[in-house]
Amino acid sequence: MIRHGDKDGGLFLGIEIGGTKLQICPGDGAGQILERICFAVDKAAGAAGIRRKLEQTIPDLARRIKPAAIGVGFGGPVDWRTGRICCSHQIEGWPEFPLASWLSDLAKAPVRVDNDANVGALGEALHGAGADFKIVFYVTLGSGVGGGLVADGKIFHGAMPGEAEIGHIRLDRSGTTLESRCSGWAVDARIRAAVLQDPASPLAKCVGSAANEAKFLAAALAANDPTARQILRDTADDLAFGLSHVTHLFHPEVIVLGGGLSLAGEPLRAAVEESLRGYVMKAFAPGPKIVPSRLRDDAVPIGALSLARAHFTCLGSQS
Repeated sequence: MIRHGDKDGGLFLGIEIGGTKLQICPGDGAGQILERICFAVDKAAGAAGIRRKLEQTIPDLARRIKPAAIGVGFGGPVDWRTGRICCSHQIEGWPEFPLASWLSDLAKAPVRVDNDANVGALGEALHGAGADFKIVFYVTLGSGVGGGLVADGKIFHGAMPGEAEIGHIRLDRSGTTLESRCSGWAVDARIRAAVLQDPASPLAKCVGSAANEAKFLAAALAANDPTARQILRDTADDLAFGLSHVTHLFHPEVIVLGGGLSLAGEPLRAAVEESLRGYVMKAFAPGPKIVPSRLRDDAVPIGALSLARAHFTCLGSQS
């Protein structure tokens, strides 16, 4: 049962708009999700399909809970100052769409929009694995690789249109990016190649005929498959090399690993931490702590609730 009214301004609405899922989550000022409405994203329907789901859901929900403000984590670059979408790398039909003003008209509430990795970073920094640290970097390893930096409880924003786009860091001069090595689809491709080469391996047995092969990496590691261990080491080493640039530039106290690939668990965390030590200059040793996401799939919606609360508080201070 949703409760109405608390000391932080009542209820808020946190929304995650990604390439595969749409989450709409009423919650409170403490970042607690009180209800969850989820839809799978139909890529063929494009941005218009996502907007239809929002049009069918938001007005009635807003009338019922009367949100004080709405926060949105969007899967792609956005102009966080205006709430206008720059683009989505996965779903067609978003460029230059005025999402904040459009949603505000639907819900009759103020709206703040930010990149989903930034919003996930905010969720982990305030309510998750980074809650005990002042400088938190969050990296999400999913269909792409994204990142967000939170300092003293606030998202760090660079000059437009850039953000903490760690997935596009170059690993060499030929153009190899971190995303091309450490995203879910990149690890899927490595596993597919390994399965074709050795169809009798424990890794092949774990995967079977399923797609999204990376999600079986943890099971293959538990089965002590040597190829799975090598894929993990290679992925962790590439990720650590990318994170060494983050460490030298921003000196986070903690780096939180999120996204589907992070579900490989302790083997991935430990391998990244070990490799990172070798890439960080001695003056900064031993480097930041490497920890797994505590919020997991809730990082973005909880971060969106926190974004909404901060926006509500800011508007209140201006009145």
